[in-house]
Amino acid sequence: MKIAILSRGPRLFTTRRLREAGLARGHQVQVLDTNHFSIHVAEDEPSLGYRGRPVSSYDAVIPRIGATITFFGCAVVRQFEQMGVFTLNSSHAIAVSRDKLRSLQILSRHSIGIPQSAFVRSKNDVLPAIAKVGGTPVIIKLLEGTQGIGVILADSIDVASAIIETLQSTRQNVLIQKFVAESKGRDIRAFVVGDRVVAAMRRRAQGQEFRSNVHRGGQTEPIELDPAYEQTAVRAAQIMGLRMAGVDMLEAQDGPKVMEVNSSPGLEGIEAATGVDIAGAIMELVEEQVLFPEIDVRQRLTVKGGYGISELPVGPDSELAGQTVAETGLRERDVLVLSIDRNGVVIPNPKGSREILVGDKLLCFGKLLTMKGLVPPARKRRPKKRKPKAS
Repeated sequence: MKIAILSRGPRLFTTRRLREAGLARGHQVQVLDTNHFSIHVAEDEPSLGYRGRPVSSYDAVIPRIGATITFFGCAVVRQFEQMGVFTLNSSHAIAVSRDKLRSLQILSRHSIGIPQSAFVRSKNDVLPAIAKVGGTPVIIKLLEGTQGIGVILADSIDVASAIIETLQSTRQNVLIQKFVAESKGRDIRAFVVGDRVVAAMRRRAQGQEFRSNVHRGGQTEPIELDPAYEQTAVRAAQIMGLRMAGVDMLEAQDGPKVMEVNSSPGLEGIEAATGVDIAGAIMELVEEQVLFPEIDVRQRLTVKGGYGISELPVGPDSELAGQTVAETGLRERDVLVLSIDRNGVVIPNPKGSREILVGDKLLCFGKLLTMKGLVPPARKRRPKKRKPKAS
């Protein structure tokens, strides 16, 4: 295969390891500086230029998009996608993962443990937001910071307010996050490739530093992940749409809390700590997946109206509850059940004999009119009764 690695640093450890792993498996591998591409948009003919010349055909692209060039880097990856080239991580997934708030918003609806967080713009909302996440101390983060940069621990309301006001005055977007005291100075990095965790390490901060990032002097040790942490890491990467990801988790008393899902995780620290050939695992995944480039389903569905994808929750009053997939007659009504989400465990392509249970969520493709009739009516929320004030 002919593989392109998009990276501004051909001598960086991760870029070199990926190139070496590809060459060792008999592939042609080229490192291309993302900033030297030009994007050409024309009807039926999306194309790219590189250093003034047309880009030759590639079988696969491995994006290593730095935080400082996210917008242009994602545009380049998107153009490869429009040209039908397999990209290890999609442009959409990279863009979403770079926005800490957006990432948490997406994870929050999928029963994935995350630290309580708040985002405000008004100065008057800062104190209520701090109270909402559990009070001080709190972690204050820049939404687009990396490698521990822009992460501050504030141990009092006055200090937190001053920091947030200062950052907002410079037009920085900041996130207020609950401080998980039992995990101070320690976190877990799980490296997800495909549908499995190939390596994991615990990072510990040194001295008075609370940030455990390797770039900030944190020490590492290999670990065997508890099944709950492994499942959380894989699901978080899949929900974000990333085939390869570094998932950072805090060890809280009530289980794993996902801090960040990194779309361009480095290999140096974790390969050194675990001895695992992660670069080789990445190349193996590329070989397996190259026949399946990223497809935007919405682009394909514009050909025929009235069809789409929908998620159907199965409540106690649903006509689907207690029946097998075949007994529901959905197929005859022009609806395919793509997967069933059961308590956070996804059952892909369920067989006709699979029973549908109350609490399941069915991901379906088919006639929207049919699926509309299966969606339960929204329940009206009753206003909470106010307690009478004591006289």
